Amino acid sequence: MQSSMLRPGEAYQIKVNYMKELAMKFRVMLGALAAALLAACASGDVLDADELRASSATLEEAAASAPEYLIGPLDQLEVFVWRAPELSTKVTVRPDGRISTPLVEDMVAAGKTPTTLASDLEKNLRRYVKTPQVTVIVSDFTSTPDQQVRVLGEAQRPVALPYSSGLTVLDVMVAVGGLTEFAAGNKAVLIRGKGDDRKSYRLKLDDLLRKGNISANVTVLPGDVILIPESLF
Repeated sequence: MQSSMLRPGEAYQIKVNYMKELAMKFRVMLGALAAALLAACASGDVLDADELRASSATLEEAAASAPEYLIGPLDQLEVFVWRAPELSTKVTVRPDGRISTPLVEDMVAAGKTPTTLASDLEKNLRRYVKTPQVTVIVSDFTSTPDQQVRVLGEAQRPVALPYSSGLTVLDVMVAVGGLTEFAAGNKAVLIRGKGDDRKSYRLKLDDLLRKGNISANVTVLPGDVILIPESLF
């Protein structure tokens, strides 16, 4: 009787085909979502980049207006205790929002800034260490949508990126690998705000990335969504 077991090469090819099919479905889903959002933008006014630039004014003002990063579940933290390497550690925030470090168990981390969490750890460590000095660094982000910049549509790798101070459209496009060959870059739209305060701004991504027109670069803020449509030609 012939064995029904797959050869290693056949199993690998089936797995590859399955992953390709999932990737295609994911891409179609993102494209549909981008198209729906672009259609919603079309029903309102799309402002130009000069108005977007004026709304941000400068990188310094944009950074100052951006909220501080709040730690979230599954964020990875590096905790440094000065002159106490045995108390320094790397830890992942649990789904319940808490962390455990040497001598400190089940401390709430989610919803705090890294500075606030460091201060809270210092207060707990004072029972064991004289004048502890703690630094908390977020080494891997799993931020909430309000602290992300999301890219949908014809980017090489449509993703949600954690916001960092001073982030620009050019930085975002480098992170997502640039445009696909089918992208209509100069028809891209940046959506900012929520509800009645939501505004849409035109981006000139072809000019920025393919022509090197740095004047097309603008600042992004946490919560921004960049939509890149597919070219019709």
